[in-house]
Amino acid sequence: MLLSFSLIIVPKYFNHVFCFAVNRCAVSPTGDKLYITLEFKHRLLTLARDGSVLASFMDPELNLATGIHVTPAGHVLVCGENSRTILQVDSKGIKKLATLAKLMHVHPNPMSVCYNSNTDSIIVGIRGDNKILVYKMK
Repeated sequence: MLLSFSLIIVPKYFNHVFCFAVNRCAVSPTGDKLYITLEFKHRLLTLARDGSVLASFMDPELNLATGIHVTPAGHVLVCGENSRTILQVDSKGIKKLATLAKLMHVHPNPMSVCYNSNTDSIIVGIRGDNKILVYKMK
């Protein structure tokens, strides 16, 4: 397998002094978009392959944006750690399609999210709890 590497300079969208601006990223199934969570900006950025900003998404339910996953069908799933939510955002990164989960347990702070197409489940990794939550889609 041959891997190629391209350096994308993230736009001066952030405070250049803050070195933890980009938290997690995911690539669209077609490879034309890069989705980036900006944890402390509570934001999801959608970038083109050349690094230009295609969209910037913010929502009150996306407080401390952490984990992100793009399903094979192109659905964007993103965690709000402090808001304790899993959101589905459209593939353009412009609007929220659904709040898939609101985690109201003792202290579930979602850090990672993944969709398993074999079991039709959303898998959520929880920070500081040594737990993984599995939500079966209906």
